[in-house]
Amino acid sequence: MLVGDPTQWIARFRSLDARFLECVLAVWPRCVAVMPEKPDEDTITINLVNTLSRDARARRLFHHLAYQHEPFGYTADGWAYSKGKIDMALLLDQERERYLAYECKRLNVVRSGKTHSLATPYVREGMLRFITEQYAADLPVGCMLGYVLDGNSEAAQTKVRTAIKSRSAELGLVGGPTDNQSVGVINRLSSRHCRTTNGSKIEIRHALLPFPLQPQAEFNFNDAL
Repeated sequence: MLVGDPTQWIARFRSLDARFLECVLAVWPRCVAVMPEKPDEDTITINLVNTLSRDARARRLFHHLAYQHEPFGYTADGWAYSKGKIDMALLLDQERERYLAYECKRLNVVRSGKTHSLATPYVREGMLRFITEQYAADLPVGCMLGYVLDGNSEAAQTKVRTAIKSRSAELGLVGGPTDNQSVGVINRLSSRHCRTTNGSKIEIRHALLPFPLQPQAEFNFNDAL
């Protein structure tokens, strides 16, 4: 639960997301180096969480970086139950319901020589979990992290934008998707939604990370924001 002006929390989450992505990009070559050529989603996320948790710069951003964080729901009788597992969550303090969530999905997966965008699962098995408050309940911001396995983030961005717009009603889309300033080679978007549960608003921030990181890509932290 968040206490205080919600607009201030939105600004804090936006800033945290941008700084966290800087750290993701900084450690990404180390992650890629220890992973198989065609890793599955869990392998990528586990290695990313492991590397970030050991990185001094990243650790300053969060109380705890959780893999498969489990938010609780409550019945009318007060019984707690699991609402599923968020791929990655930045816990801000010891309060387990105060976090910045990241749902992680693969994009542009090549199978038998053909590229599958997987933009539809990105929307229906990722974004919708924020819209229904399965994840980030009562929180104003949630994040999607797309692992672009063929490295073509521009194509992935086009497919994601199309998938969001084609399901605008299902997603309660009220704004965007809007291009945000990139963080190095990480393409970024944002979209605003009206939740189906109670009509509250949530901003979903999208980051598309190429795998593997292009060797010629250079990143200047001062240009990130």
